Amino acid sequence: MTVTTKVNFKDGANYAPVGQSQKVVEPNQFGFSVAYLDHGHIYGQTNGLLQAGASLRYVYDPDPKRLSAFCEKYPQAQVAESFAQILADDATLLVAAAAIPNQRADIGIQVLQAGKDYFTDKSPFTTLEQLAAVKAVVEQTSQKYAVYYAERLHNEAAWKAGELIAAGAIGRVLQVINLAPHRLAKATRPAWFFDKQQYGGILTDIGSHQVEQFLTYAGASDATINFARASNLNNADKPDLEDFGEISMTGDNGASFYTRVDWFTPAGQATWGDGRTFIVGTAGNIECRKYNDVARQAPASKVFLTNAEGEQEIDCLGQSSFPYFGQLILDCLNRTENAMTQQHVFKAAELSMQAQLIADSMN
Repeated sequence: MTVTTKVNFKDGANYAPVGQSQKVVEPNQFGFSVAYLDHGHIYGQTNGLLQAGASLRYVYDPDPKRLSAFCEKYPQAQVAESFAQILADDATLLVAAAAIPNQRADIGIQVLQAGKDYFTDKSPFTTLEQLAAVKAVVEQTSQKYAVYYAERLHNEAAWKAGELIAAGAIGRVLQVINLAPHRLAKATRPAWFFDKQQYGGILTDIGSHQVEQFLTYAGASDATINFARASNLNNADKPDLEDFGEISMTGDNGASFYTRVDWFTPAGQATWGDGRTFIVGTAGNIECRKYNDVARQAPASKVFLTNAEGEQEIDCLGQSSFPYFGQLILDCLNRTENAMTQQHVFKAAELSMQAQLIADSMN
């Protein structure tokens, strides 16, 4: 029996992929600042931008411990005395943030109204009302409201799957299944993590990752929700926590989608989650093992492709420059939409929140 070595990702809270640098701008050509470090995804957001050539200017957070940890990792960042200082900095073209989820929209509106683009952690909203407010400000300002849908944008296997689909390797996509277990690490989580008003529900939160992948892989621009469920199955001491959720959708192009999201990664697993994606096409199929290959390798990022040409196992770990970040930078500079359209950003969040509302109505 092969035994994997457990890798410490701090239970996933600060998992920050490091890709091959592929700089798209010269030093100081694209300045960005960072604020509100409530979620460890901010390290992945920062890594991605830096490796694409962006220059880190300021960091702001009201918590001295979080601020100190960030500055230790990124000593080039200047500590801002206030968020207003970042908003007033002409050389900051984009603000990256990972605030408490229900605060992300309001922070984003401030950024957009200051004439800057915004790059927030998922989920970008916790209510449809927040989405409507942000849409209005985007329309008024023409600034970008970008979202760190990391499970596709910052994962080698997930990104490779998209490239293979775009190249026609499996034909037209008929179905996408996403399985997204996460480690709960209950003792290390902040209070807001267990407050549904603040995190928005499991389908709004983790589910937004999964819906975004479906829309991308299937080439769908919208979908109908067939079924949605969100429950607390094993954490009675945290009644506001939803530890299990699932969604079924049908895309506007006929493609089907199912996802399961949960907080049940076992303590003995080598990584924080055994994320899997299964994609069926008219001419082949793909499986992604995004974070580990159980009992064989951890961390791992693998694609298994089967089509008319045969079977392939593609090792993707460490092989990507994570092109999204460079595309985002160039979109901000050139006012284009090559990284991700604003419509797609909003639709992924909208569908996940609609699914959450359906699930809530069943409880």
